[in-house]
Order: sequence, then C-alpha cells, then structure tokens
Amino acid sequence: MNHYFLKYWILMVPLIWPCLKVAETLKIEKAQRAVPSLGRAKRGWVWKQFVVPEEMDTIQHVGRLRSDLDNGNNSFQYKLLGTGDGSFSIDEKTGDIFAMQKLDREKQSLYILRAQVIDTTIGKAVEPESEFVIRVSDVNDNEPRFLDEPYEAIVPEMSPEGTFVIKVTANDADDPTSGYHARILYNLEQGQPYFSVEPTTGVIRISSKMDRELQDTYCVIIQAKDMLGQPGALSGTTTISIKLSDINDNKPIFKESFYRFTISESAPSGTTIGKIMAYDDDIGENAEMDYSIEDDESQIFDIVIDNETQEGIVILKKKVDFEHQNHYGIRVKVKNCHVDEELAPAHVNASTTYIKVQVEDEDEPPTFLLPYYIFEIPEGKPYGTMVGTVSAVDPDRRQSPMRYSLIGSKMFDINGNGTIVTTNLLDREVSAWYNLSVTATETYNVQQISSAHVYVQVLNINDHAPEFSQLYETYVCENAESGEIIQTISAIDRDESIEDHHFYFNHSVEDTNNSSFILTDNQDNTAVILSNRAGFSLKEETVFYMIILIADNGIPPLTSTNTLTIQVCDCGDSRSTETCTRFIFLILALKQRRKETLFPEKTEDFRENIFCYDDEGGGEEDSEAFDIIELRQSTVMRERKPRKSRSAEIRSLYRQSLQVGPDSAIFRKFILEKLEEANTDSSAPPFDSLQTFAYEGTGSSAGSLSSLGSSVTDQEDDFDYLNDLGPCFKRLANMFGSAVQPDN
Repeated sequence: MNHYFLKYWILMVPLIWPCLKVAETLKIEKAQRAVPSLGRAKRGWVWKQFVVPEEMDTIQHVGRLRSDLDNGNNSFQYKLLGTGDGSFSIDEKTGDIFAMQKLDREKQSLYILRAQVIDTTIGKAVEPESEFVIRVSDVNDNEPRFLDEPYEAIVPEMSPEGTFVIKVTANDADDPTSGYHARILYNLEQGQPYFSVEPTTGVIRISSKMDRELQDTYCVIIQAKDMLGQPGALSGTTTISIKLSDINDNKPIFKESFYRFTISESAPSGTTIGKIMAYDDDIGENAEMDYSIEDDESQIFDIVIDNETQEGIVILKKKVDFEHQNHYGIRVKVKNCHVDEELAPAHVNASTTYIKVQVEDEDEPPTFLLPYYIFEIPEGKPYGTMVGTVSAVDPDRRQSPMRYSLIGSKMFDINGNGTIVTTNLLDREVSAWYNLSVTATETYNVQQISSAHVYVQVLNINDHAPEFSQLYETYVCENAESGEIIQTISAIDRDESIEDHHFYFNHSVEDTNNSSFILTDNQDNTAVILSNRAGFSLKEETVFYMIILIADNGIPPLTSTNTLTIQVCDCGDSRSTETCTRFIFLILALKQRRKETLFPEKTEDFRENIFCYDDEGGGEEDSEAFDIIELRQSTVMRERKPRKSRSAEIRSLYRQSLQVGPDSAIFRKFILEKLEEANTDSSAPPFDSLQTFAYEGTGSSAGSLSSLGSSVTDQEDDFDYLNDLGPCFKRLANMFGSAVQPDN
C-alpha cells in the first residue's frame, strides 16, 4: 500500500508545484505593499516584483522602478543607492534596473537596494528614499553530493533478506522550493542481486543471502538524482564497501582420513609422535578447533593443539612396551571450540580421523621386579646370613641372564642369583640402617645395566644392659639424719625399645650387708638413695660403696650391677654437700691463677714447655736439676735427687701451713694424698702437682721469681676472688698462701 501511495505522490508533485509557486509570489508582493506610506495616500513608488534568474551570462533586465508623480516630461532623475557590489545598475531617466553580471543564488539569493527620485527642475527629491528587494531565482545547476564518504559497512554472512546494511544521504544545494531542483531519488547502480536501496531514504538492505566463504567483500554503487529523476536532472554517485562478517557455519574437516605414526618403546613420556591437521573455512575464533581422542581406553596417548597453526600434536602419555603390545589404533575427533547451536549443532559440527601407531622394538636395560627393596635382619647374626633376594629380568624377547653386583657397604655381598648375605657381624647400635645399591648387567649385552636401591634395617635385640646415665659424685654429711635423700639416680640403655624403656632399681645381692644406705625405686626410671642411719664419721670411714642392680624391660631382660661411691663430707652447720663439690673447684681455680709472666706475648708458646718444680737450682750453674727429655719419657722412672737447703725450707713452710690450716680431716687427707700421688708418679713433673715455681736460683741474672725470698708478712696476694667459695675455702687459701703461689 505504501508503495502505491509513494508512486501516486511522485506523479502529483509536478501538477501542484506551479500552484505553490504562485502562492509564494503573491505572499511576497503583499508584504511589499504593506510598507507604511509617508503620508501621501495617492502618491508613491510603483514597481513590480523584482526577480532575476541566476547563472545568466548577459545583462538582464530586472524591472522598472518609478514614481507615480512622474508625468514623463523627463524632469525626474532616478538614483540607485547600494548597487549590490556592482551587480545592478539603473537607467536614471526611465528607472529600469539591469543585472550587470552573472548571479549565483547559492551564494546570495536576495539583494536589498535603496532608490531615490529627484525633480531636476527644482533639485529636490519628490519621493522619500525607499528599499526594495531583488530575488535571485534558482536554476538546477547543482548535482546531489554525498558528504559522508567513504561509506563502509559490515553485515553477518547468511543474513536474511531485508536486513539493514547502511543508510546513505545526498545533499543538493539548489532551492528546494523551486521546482524539483532539490528533490532526490536514490538508485542502485551496482550491487544486484544481493542488495537494494530505498529510493527516497537511501537505506541499503540485503536482497539475498550471501556466503562469506564464497565472497567476503562487495562493492555497491548508489546514484542520487535530483528533480525526481525527470529529464534534465543532475546526479551524483557514491561507493559503499560492504564486508561480510564470519559466522560459524562450517565444521572442521581432517585433511587426511588416516594417519600412520611410529614410536620407539624406549621413548619417554611426553614424546611427540606426530601431527594431524583439520581445516575450517571459517576464520577467527570460529575456526578455533579442539582435538580429542575418542577410544583410547588405555590412556597411553594424548593430543594437544598448537594455537598458532591449529595443528593437533599427538604425544605419548605413558611409555609403551613392544613385548606387551606392538601397535595401537586410536580415533581422533575434532570440533569447533565456539559453536552456534542454532546454525550447527555440536554433533554435526565435528569430524573424525583414524591413527595407527606402530611400536618399534629396542634393546632395553634390565628391569628389577620392584622399584626398591627393604630387608630386615636381627643384629648379631653370624657371617653369611641371608638378608634377602633381588631379581631383575631382561624385558626383551631374548631374556638375557643377569649378573649382580653390590655397592654401598662392606658388610654385605651378593651372589649370582641376587641373594644378599652378611659378611660382617651387624650391630644395631653402630648402624641401624644400610643403604645399598644393586646393579644388574645383561650377560648378552654388558652395556645394558640397571640398578635398584636396597635398604637393610638391622633389628634390635636386647644385648646391652642398662647403666648409670652419668658418673655420680655422691656425698653424705657427717651430721646426716636417717631417711635423708643422698642422691637421685637414673639409667640409660643403648638398645632400641619397641615400647618406652622402663628400668628397675634394687640392691645387689652382693650389697645386702650394707645397712648405711637404702634404695627406693620411684617407678619412673629413677631411684633415690637415702641414709639409713643418723651420723657418719670421717675418722671411722670416709667412703662407702653401694652396689645397685638395674634391670630393663627387654626380651629377655638384661641386668647390670653399678657401683655408687658415697664420700663422707664435713658439711659444717649448713649440712650442705655443696662445700664438698666446691673443694675440687677451688683446687682447679688455684692451678689456673698464676703470676704475670715477664714475656706475656710468649705465654702460649712457653706454656707447653715449662714444668713447675720445687728444686732450687743454681741458675746457669745448675745443670743437674732434671733432664727435660727424661721427663717426656713416661717409661723412665724419675730419680729423686738430694734436696738442697732451700728445698728444705720450702717443706718447712709447707708443714707450717698445714699446722695453721683448718681442722677438717677431709682437707688434710686430700692434701696428703695429692702429695703422695705427686711423689710417686713417675710421669709427673717434680714435687709440685700445682705446677708452681718455688725458687729460681741464685745464679740467674733475673733473680728470684718466687715469693720465698721475702718474708711471709710481706705477702700481699689478693684472695678476694675466693670470697664466694665459703669459709672452708678461705682457710684453704690461707694455708696455701704463705707456702706457694698459684700458677695462673
């Protein structure tokens, strides 16, 4: 219906256009006559509508301008004020106006001029100055132009008929009110039968479906013609480039329907077997493909895609074995990654191919039946005890015999059939695990070698009895009371226990007569020793020996006897055995304190070569004091030489120091024992176990380095560092202070 209406309208426009033109002209004249008069109702300017066509090459008469007072006696003179840039002129006698040059309506369509008339006889204006309009009429001198060029459009392929593509628009500079000069119709010059254009709107639509795979770009030419296409109309054209965008309307297809590849059985996992290729006429993401293996139940192969080439790369997922299977057949499917189900369902948009993989035989190294071996053997087994057997086979068809060798420990050996035996006695407490390496070599091809790890665990047997966990220094005060805890003991066992160790403590059968002390098992792997009487005496007995039986919870259980030495100590009123242990510390402290040497920078060098002794000597004159070489020979008994008078003085001072010493019997006994030990020890330096210099000798140019040359009252030695050792240690320091000087 709209089509017929448009056709009817196009035919009626030429008929009604002149009527519209006349109405417009009458409207302009009415407006000009509406200009107010200057007061003379019957007198004024007289003229018609001034219209001049554009594009005229010759001088054109526009019209006549006159006053109604002009009686034709030639006394009136007409003047034109403002000639429109020289475009117009006026005849002064007649008032005729002329266009002097070609006019262009598209540049200027109206000219407004002023005119005046003068009576030359009186030299005055007979009419007031007035304005009038000259209109330039249009001629069809401009063709339609497309201002938005170039035109480009994209439309999906296979779009249905009537799909909008693009709209083009042409402009005409001519007067749209003048005839059909600016009335444009569009026409398709090129692009049939795939495209069409609407004549009045310039909308381009698809006329038939197009396949991008056949042609992806089209060039369409549209013509725009004014005057509704009537004779004499002007026209212009434009070109539209229309591209078809891809849709996924093609499935991928394999180039080959059958592929054949080979792979060596020695190839590792991840080896590329071959490449397959499918082609898709689509482009972009519509051509992206996905390969998959359809019927590989063993999952030996896999396939990945090369994103750049879209090739399918077949790789080995698991190692193959020629002896187990020498060929494989797999089916591979390819499909698009992005599928438009409306255009092509997934099961339709796919294709398959068949691949045959041939496995090539290789001479392979031996294969152990297990990846590693773990054996157990109890400790203490005799030499030649079998530990376990390893076994390797030739995976190839010829089944070559094997030779075995063992590395990693000299405690084991392996025979021809792979049996591992011991070559030494195993002790779990020395080594609980052995890490061995067994090598199997093919007899037919010694280049084919394989190895496997063997771990041997030595199992524990209860072959170590428990023992004291440490060396105990136990003291009991003379004034100890009955039931007083003397010592807490614990035990250790070098054996490994399946459960936690548990130790049992008791008196040894040999110690049943010892009634001075008793033992109580705490049932927590510790025991306490308690005094079984009140009061002990150093004069009667200074040391007690307690024999303790310790048993473990092994299978079978083992026991041991351990001797605990308990020393009687004069603890004083504090009843603390700490003074007994500090006494030993004092002796060591005295040995470490010595006077500053004259050669401090050589202290470390001299320390190993200087021995402390109490013989006087005569400096360089005395060469018989002792032979330093003989001192280093422990097998040579030291010959005691007669003491000189100075040595006797030292002993006298020593005896005096003992007399003024403490009354504690343990101090006296200890010092006497140490003196006796030093005098009888053939490997010790002469006399002084504290390693001090008693006297240097009168023959030395350095003089005496000892304190014996001065009086006892002149000694100024500082023993303040012993203040924290208790009163008994101060008495001991005083006892030593006047007799000898500490080394360091």
